[in-house]
Amino acid sequence: MSVIIGIDVGGSTTKIVGYTDQAKPVGMLKVEAADPQTSAYGALGKFINENNLALTDIRQIILTGVGAALFKKTVYGIPTATVDEFEAIGLGGLALSNKKEGLIVSMGTGTAFVRAGKKGISHIGGSGVGGGTVVGLCNKLCGIKSFRTIVKLAEQGKLSKVDLNIGDISRKTISTLSKEITASNFGKMEDGLMPEDLAVGVLNMVFQTIGMMAVFACRNEDMKDVVLTGTLSQVPSAKKVFQMLHTMHGINFIIPKNALYATATGAALSYLHQMGKRK
Repeated sequence: MSVIIGIDVGGSTTKIVGYTDQAKPVGMLKVEAADPQTSAYGALGKFINENNLALTDIRQIILTGVGAALFKKTVYGIPTATVDEFEAIGLGGLALSNKKEGLIVSMGTGTAFVRAGKKGISHIGGSGVGGGTVVGLCNKLCGIKSFRTIVKLAEQGKLSKVDLNIGDISRKTISTLSKEITASNFGKMEDGLMPEDLAVGVLNMVFQTIGMMAVFACRNEDMKDVVLTGTLSQVPSAKKVFQMLHTMHGINFIIPKNALYATATGAALSYLHQMGKRK
């Protein structure tokens, strides 16, 4: 068996995905380490071990992400190449969602918006609002640096103590806006707020910001489907926010299975597509 490996090398987190040379999935995993090279080498070793592979089974490694440039032409003697991160995001998002066209939103430390479809793949913009925003604000507001802890806390928080809603400022529905719609993020801020309340407020603000940017992008690009990928796509409260935006604006927000691995998936598929193989 000949295997193609796609690796998304982040600052301290690496995602890895494998396909056979016939475009059949082999496996995927994530590894965290202190630096990109340690993370990537650790991910590759763990992937080979968990999938009962040998180094000789790996035909090609395709690297993408912020740490891809740190690697030489070979890793453990295996040929490597790099692919543009936005191309990987687009290919991976379409493959995992089974869509032929859409706006792929990669929600990592920041957020990237990639148009993918028949006309090709293009990066149409981005935002500094993302997972880094969540961690940075919660560190100052709650004294918490762990992303996992923030997400867990947020599940117990009460957004009504933090955000000012339409219902707080008007007894009647304003146009098409229901009383539950946010009028101002952190516009209420009641006394005696707990860390969990602040955490859910931060997550809600980040998801609403990303979601509305996606809505505007879809209107500009004449699209209806948004594929959400990256670490933030795994946060439970994301589904509620994006469902509300779907109801308001008619945009389809899709969180595919394995959305966390979209960029690594796209990296591997970029090589397979060159070989004439399609997942």
